[in-house]
Amino acid sequence: MTRLHGAIAASVTPMRDGGRSVDLEAIAGLMTFLAGSGVDGVLACGTTGEGVLLGVEERRAVTEAFVSSAPEGFAVAVHAGAQTSADTIAIAAHARDVGADAVAVIAPPYFPLDDEELTRHLVSAADAADPLPFYVYEFAARSGYAIPPAVVRRVCEAAPNVAGMKVSDAPFGAIQPYLDLGVDLFVGSEPLALEGLAAGAVGSVSGLAAAFPEIVAALVHERSQTAHEQVVRLRDELRDVPFHAFLKEVLVARDVLVTPDVRAPLRELTDAERARVLSLARDLSAL
Repeated sequence: MTRLHGAIAASVTPMRDGGRSVDLEAIAGLMTFLAGSGVDGVLACGTTGEGVLLGVEERRAVTEAFVSSAPEGFAVAVHAGAQTSADTIAIAAHARDVGADAVAVIAPPYFPLDDEELTRHLVSAADAADPLPFYVYEFAARSGYAIPPAVVRRVCEAAPNVAGMKVSDAPFGAIQPYLDLGVDLFVGSEPLALEGLAAGAVGSVSGLAAAFPEIVAALVHERSQTAHEQVVRLRDELRDVPFHAFLKEVLVARDVLVTPDVRAPLRELTDAERARVLSLARDLSAL
C-alpha cells in the first residue's frame, strides 16, 4: 500500500456555464500546472473541490479526468465523502476501480452521528476503497462535529487499509489528539503546517496549494519560514473573501483555468474583491 506523502494540493474543480457544468477538459491543464509546481499530488472533490455540490455521476467523471491526466508518480486521492453511506461507498469503490491512489472521507454533515454510526460509515467506506489507502478526513467546522479519536482507533482496527488522516481543524490544540493514533497525519490549515510537521505530521493537504502550489511545496518540503509567513498572510488578508472563487480567479490570472465559475450557492468575487486577490497574488509573485 503506497501512502500519500508531502504536499498535496486540495484541488479546485474547474467549471463553466456559471457553475452549472463541470469543465472536464480543463482538468488536464490544471494537473500539468500542479504537477510542475512542486506538490506531490492532489485531492480531488474535497472541500476546495466543491465535492459535496456535485452529483455522484459528476464526481465519477471528475475522478476519471484527474486520474487519466496524472503524470506518473503524481498521486491522485479522491474525496468520497457524501451525505449517505450508499453514495460514499459508490464513490469510493469507483475511485478504486478507475485507478486512484487513495480515498478520503469526511464525516457526513447535518446529522451529528454517534460513535457507532460514524464507525460503521467510515469502515464501510474504507472497505469499499480497499486495497487503496484510506484517510479519515476530520474537519469539525464543515461536518458540524468532530470525529472522536476513539472512533479513528476503532476504524483502524476494523479496516486494515486505513493509512492516515487529514485534519483541518484549528487551533493546533484541536489537532493534537490525532497525533498519537499511529496513522499518518496531514495538516489542513496551512498556518499550522510547520507546527504540525515538528510534532510528527507527515505533510499537508492544502486548499491554498490549488492556486499557490509553489508556496505550499516550500512550506512542506523546505519548512520555509518565508512560505509560512505567506500562507498566514493569504489566510488572514482574504478570510472575508469567498475561498473557492478567489482560488479560481488566481488560476485564471495564471492562465490555468478559462473561467473562475463556482457552483451555486457559492458566489463569484466582486470587482473590489478580485482586485484585492490579484494584488496580493502579485505581491507574492504568483502572477
